[in-house]
Amino acid sequence: MPHAPRRAPALLALLALLAVAPTGGPGARAAEPVSIGPVSKLPVPRFVSLKSDRVNLREGPSKEHRTSWVFQRSGLPVEITAEFETWRRIRDSEGSEGWVLHSLLSARRTALVAPWSKDAALPLYAKSNTSSEVSAQLQPGVLASVKACDGTWCRLTGQGFDGYMQQAKLWGVYPNEKVE
Repeated sequence: MPHAPRRAPALLALLALLAVAPTGGPGARAAEPVSIGPVSKLPVPRFVSLKSDRVNLREGPSKEHRTSWVFQRSGLPVEITAEFETWRRIRDSEGSEGWVLHSLLSARRTALVAPWSKDAALPLYAKSNTSSEVSAQLQPGVLASVKACDGTWCRLTGQGFDGYMQQAKLWGVYPNEKVE
């Protein structure tokens, strides 16, 4: 009787992960984590950021798979949708998906200001309410560090700005998510 390849259990685990991973188009966000990652033991899906200015997005979870895209923006928020050994399947704000090495990801939370919007700048408030002073106007696509979110508002900082924006206007945090 022929022996099964040694990678068969790993392949089955990967297929099981793919079956439960969330799907959706650009901007799709899960309301809350649907599972615990088998490798990291952290929630999946979850948001992280790119650690490097050059991150290869691969078609599969190995260096033998073709590079389909190269990210060139350190700090960019991405959503982890699956885990396999040292690889993480990620999705960006435009809905592109692929695999990256976990060592190229950071737990540092960042967000993009309304990347789906074609509108003018959005207000950043001095306090977490719309009646407070506007401290800056941020264009769609601006990258910001997320300092905290209360489920409705997030405190954002970046080059030349510090203030609050409504959570629903950000890609990189889930609706109602609290970030400390």
